[in-house]
Amino acid sequence: MKSLIEELNFLLSNRIPRRFATRLMGWFSHIESPLLARMSIAIWRLFSDLDLTDAQTNRFNSVHACFTRELKPGARPIDADPGVVTSPCDGIVVACGRIEEGRLMQVKGSSYTLDDLVLDPGLAERYRGGQYVTLRLTPSMYHRFHAPYGCVVDHVRYIPGDTWNVNPAALARIPGLYCRNERAVVRLVLEGSNDTILLVAVAAILVAGIRLRFLDLLLSGGYRGATELPCHAALDKGEEMGWFEHGSTIIVLAPGGMTLAAGVSEGTKIRLGRPLMELDLKA
Repeated sequence: MKSLIEELNFLLSNRIPRRFATRLMGWFSHIESPLLARMSIAIWRLFSDLDLTDAQTNRFNSVHACFTRELKPGARPIDADPGVVTSPCDGIVVACGRIEEGRLMQVKGSSYTLDDLVLDPGLAERYRGGQYVTLRLTPSMYHRFHAPYGCVVDHVRYIPGDTWNVNPAALARIPGLYCRNERAVVRLVLEGSNDTILLVAVAAILVAGIRLRFLDLLLSGGYRGATELPCHAALDKGEEMGWFEHGSTIIVLAPGGMTLAAGVSEGTKIRLGRPLMELDLKA
């Protein structure tokens, strides 16, 4: 029965015209009607674990406003330890570990290359032998992401692509899925060091937009601007960086010398601001 449900899930969310479905959902979610929003959210709650108790407001003029909701102040305490890189978002750890021979696990038995993910051999070389954590944001989760450490964002690369669903059914069936979908590779220079980490924000079906607040830019299938975006955005630890227009994935890449924080393992849920990786401050 479980395998049948997974197969139906895959067929319904992936064997459809993905771009058309994404544009349609984008249009629908932006309709400003409090009544339509309440009805849609009520239906959404019937089929998910949507929890709005920590949202800044429970009244929304559109479904999109609910997708991209802000939290109440203090809802996600940020670990202030200077030796800790925190989770940039709420999420489920899909895969994590050391980047062995330039490969990362998508799911058990299926991997992809770092080169294919970032499309920059020189950049990929820096993270060989480092650590990675893949965080999946489900549709009902908080969709905003935040700086995992005090940092300067000095470059963003936008990579156009498809909009496959990133749920477990699709990950098990589509090789190199993250390398097929549209994504933004965001480079962070950590405060007080020359270390850098990458946040690879991967968009997915239904809305499929990545909003970068520090650039005031929406990266989506309709984006026609520059794909290489040098910048200099200084961010405090925990400061908001942007949001997904719908649920998706963030892959955190760190160079050698960092280690996974205690309790970070495949299948665990983690909240924004909790320890994700640890720095070697003695190095």
